[in-house]
Amino acid sequence: MARRGPDGEGTWQSACGRLLLGHRRLAIIDTGATGHQPMERGDLVIAYNGEIYNYQELRQELTAAGHAFHTGSDTEVILVGYRHWGEAMLPRLRGMFAFALWDSRRQGLLLARDPYGIKPLYVADQGGVLRAASQVRALVAGGGLRLTPSPAGHAGFFLWGHVPEPFTLYREIRSLAPGAAMWIETGGRRREWRFADAIDAFRLQKSASGDGAADDSTHALREALRDSVRHHLVADVPVGLFLSSGIDSTALAVLAAEADTAPLRTITLAFREYRGTPSDEAPGAEAVARLLGTAHTTVELGRNDFEDHRERLLAAMDQPTVDGVNVYFVSLAAARAGLKVALSGLGGDELFGGYSTFRRVPRLVRWGRIAPAGQGLGRRIRQTLAGAPGLRRLHPKWTALLEYGDSVPRAYLLSRCLFMPWEISDLLDPDFAAAGLEELDTEAQLVATVNGIGDSFRQVAALESHWYMRNQLLRDADWAGMAHSLEIRVPLVDLWLARKVMTQRPPNRYLRKPDMIRALPHPLPLEITRRPKTGFQVPVRQWLFRGEMSDREPSLRSWARYLYKHF
Repeated sequence: MARRGPDGEGTWQSACGRLLLGHRRLAIIDTGATGHQPMERGDLVIAYNGEIYNYQELRQELTAAGHAFHTGSDTEVILVGYRHWGEAMLPRLRGMFAFALWDSRRQGLLLARDPYGIKPLYVADQGGVLRAASQVRALVAGGGLRLTPSPAGHAGFFLWGHVPEPFTLYREIRSLAPGAAMWIETGGRRREWRFADAIDAFRLQKSASGDGAADDSTHALREALRDSVRHHLVADVPVGLFLSSGIDSTALAVLAAEADTAPLRTITLAFREYRGTPSDEAPGAEAVARLLGTAHTTVELGRNDFEDHRERLLAAMDQPTVDGVNVYFVSLAAARAGLKVALSGLGGDELFGGYSTFRRVPRLVRWGRIAPAGQGLGRRIRQTLAGAPGLRRLHPKWTALLEYGDSVPRAYLLSRCLFMPWEISDLLDPDFAAAGLEELDTEAQLVATVNGIGDSFRQVAALESHWYMRNQLLRDADWAGMAHSLEIRVPLVDLWLARKVMTQRPPNRYLRKPDMIRALPHPLPLEITRRPKTGFQVPVRQWLFRGEMSDREPSLRSWARYLYKHF
């Protein structure tokens, strides 16, 4: 845990001797000794990871109610807020957080996690002892657990390319759900509940003001984006920004440069293998940096850099994931530039329909309705195609188009999964794989995600936010940033912003990337707005193909096999 907090450490033990809290500190707000954790205030004590972006507003409200503060930290605001509001404090917290708060008067422990699950919180409850930590490997290192392999965790990794929550690779360790809280008393009695569900933002109806002209929606979006960026810039240390040549990070750069008087520090990651190709992020990002006058750094990496960091990267990964290599290296560059905090454009594609899945998934469903084969017939067609001698090398997804094109959740699974469910028995013990797929119950969980969401755009947005972003992108940002003692903040992953985007929109459509561009106070360079979306790619094949990866298989599938073997 030391890399997560190099600026201090502390432990606290209850008078009864039955509770121990430990904390590693990355000092960002109230960086002096007064912000030390675990923090104790009378009968309350907390160990907390994250940032509360509206802590200053909450502090003013609590001060007006008669409470006194002794520090300038957001940590104390949580303690005082709990004393004043109790558990009703939780929905008021705007930020990313995971914490354990001990209430000695009630002899109970409160565990809580932010609505999007930006900050991780893993729990192991075995043998009369409850353990919680920000990393799976911290719980493993603590000992005392049987560490039985989880069929769902292992099968889920091959299905998605990451281990889907609440599962981990171990049956005994699970994650607390986003927006969830758990109360545990010393006598063993407990309860768990959801105080916020980020998916509810996609179930909101369009507000009356959203029926107005496009100019009204543009103004409302501009103010909502400004509000989120302003909150995410709150810190007592410099805040930088990951700048790619994409719209999301460029938009954040424009808004952050507008909000702060000091020159914004921007970091771009480039790869030697992509120099001069459409995948090279550097030229576009450098053009934006010149336009905004940022203090810009471009860091170029190659195979040797990957080889130097390979073991450290795998050790920091916590759980296997096919993504995150890029975030690991851009975080390394930011840390070497002296930054402790960096903004990321993560979340914009989910909120503003930037992924190809927003077009591909509805198209698959339309095709499925034109040629309705049904799951049973579709499965038989897929099995026939897979067994045909001339088609055996056809990608499994192509053979499953008719089988999975009958609904948005199943089409989304077809679009996003790494290996198809029937392939997993070839990667794991067949009985183990079957047990894992049964426990995952993936299709039912996907259907539950879109329950109550009436149209395909919002359904795909909810699926991308709840599955891909939460389980992979946000988790990768956490472990990869923390590997270099860097806090990554995501202004576009904000429940307040999501609610406004989903209810403020032009007539007969949703806000998309062009609306985001129009909402900015300054126009973007044409090389940014007209650049085809390529995604932030990493040359994994070029780095790893030394007899360890197949040259006949898509690189992410080969990378997954490699990770699973070496993890």
